[in-house]
Formats: sequence, structure tokens, C-alpha cells
Amino acid sequence: MFDAIIFGEQDVFHNEALLGFFFSIFLAFLLGLADDAYNTRPLLKLLVQILIGVTFILGDTWIQFSGNIYLDYSLTIFWVVAIMNSINMLDNMDGVSTLTTISILVSCLFSYFIFSSEDVVFPGLMICMIATFLAFLFYNWNPSKMFMGDSGSQFIGALIAFMGIKYLWNAPLIDSSWSWPNLVLVLVAFAPTLIDTTTVSILRLSKGKSPMVGGKDHSTHALSYLGCSDKKVGLIFVLLGSLSLVFSTTICLFARHEFWIYPFALYFLISFTILFVITRKYNDKKEIEN
Repeated sequence: MFDAIIFGEQDVFHNEALLGFFFSIFLAFLLGLADDAYNTRPLLKLLVQILIGVTFILGDTWIQFSGNIYLDYSLTIFWVVAIMNSINMLDNMDGVSTLTTISILVSCLFSYFIFSSEDVVFPGLMICMIATFLAFLFYNWNPSKMFMGDSGSQFIGALIAFMGIKYLWNAPLIDSSWSWPNLVLVLVAFAPTLIDTTTVSILRLSKGKSPMVGGKDHSTHALSYLGCSDKKVGLIFVLLGSLSLVFSTTICLFARHEFWIYPFALYFLISFTILFVITRKYNDKKEIEN
């Protein structure tokens, strides 16, 4: 694996995707570091996140969903911005973002093994990152001794957005012009973070608030309000992440049987409905109390 990185056609100096990946996650880290230090303005953050999405495209890593290159480019940029903000928003309770990141990376790794891709560089990097996040989780689990901050969450967001494109969005499930099975795969694998972000965004927009502003109105806060300790909330996301991992891997295994893929969307819809209802009731009751 390391020979492939240093020598040959896949080395870092010939691999456009790898160069784009390294530049993007470094830029994401700098963005988060600046935000931690100087509380960067939302518009500047958005512009840098868009630049990261453009860098993915320039490195030949983009979502191949519709067959229309301009639509797919736009979807790629939207995906990068959404996931980078999603992980940042989910980082509101000990261990939750770390657990979600691990489950997503393992899902991407299983997709790689199932479809027997010849690329060995990115899977090697994913294994290294999974080991790193497991070590970090030891200190990030409640009561946490370390926090990832924006420098960590922005870095992670760019990382999993890239791996999600490469091994989930573009996984060879069904040969069709519109890759709906891949959309189901992505929704299932990214369920914990997409559910929380979608829930918060809908509730904030319905009240005329910006989804980009921080607050204690997430699904994790709602679960805590119901009486779950921080550790129990973490365990709930362990369960969600584990289900996402199992179901996304099963989708990859059933890739040749399109009929069996779509029912897994029910997992996302049911989980979303439950957490959305809980979070909405919590936010409504909190407003009444205030």
C-alpha cells in the first residue's frame, strides 16, 4: 500500500483526487482553526466550504448521480457544505460526532471491500483515521477530557464528505442514469448526522431563525431533556450508528437486487420521524417555559 503512495501512478504527485483531498481537508482545518480563534463570519465560512467542494470537483471527485454534469457539480458543492455544517452542528454533546464519524468511515470502508476497488490509498487512510478517532473517543466520551472544536469538526466534515462521494454516492450499485439506490445508501449511512441537521433546520426555518446559528435545540438536547444522561445520549447514537453501518453494508451486499434496497429508506424515515417529533415537542415546551 505504501509503495503505491510513494511510487507509481497512484503516488501523491500523480493522483489528482489525493492532491485535492489533502488540500481540501487542510483548508477545512484552517477554516475551523480560524473560527475557533476569531469566530469567523458565516459568509466567509460558506465561501471556503464552497471552495472545498470546487476543489473536490477539480480533483475529479464529484457526485455522479443524475448524468447531468452541471446538476451533479451543484449537488457535490451542496453536499460538501451540508456535511461540513452538519458535523459541526452535531458536535454539541460528548462523543456524538466522533461516533457518527466512525460509523460513516467504516461504512465507506466496507463498501470498498465489497466492490473490490483497486484503489488502496484511500482505504489505507480511512483505516488510519478510524484508529485515530477510536483513540480520540477514549478522551471525548463523557465526561470528556478533549473536544474537537471547529478545527476538528470542519476537518471531519470535509473528510467524510469526500469519502461519502467516493465510496457511497459513486458506489457501483445499479447501472442507471439516476442513482436512486445510491441516494438510499447515503441517507442510511449518514442517518445520525443528516437526521439531526434536517430536524434542526426545519424547526428553525419554521420559526424564522437561521439554521446556521448555534443553539440548544438539537435532537441530542431533546433526548437529554427527556431524562437521558449524556452517556445515554451517546449510547443512543451508538445504536443509530451501528444500525446505519449494518443497513448500509447490507445495501451494498444486495446491490444487484434493486427491489431490496428501497425498504432500507424506512429506517431513515422512521428514525427521522421519531427524533423530529421528540425535538419539536422539546423546543415547543422550552419556548412556553421561557
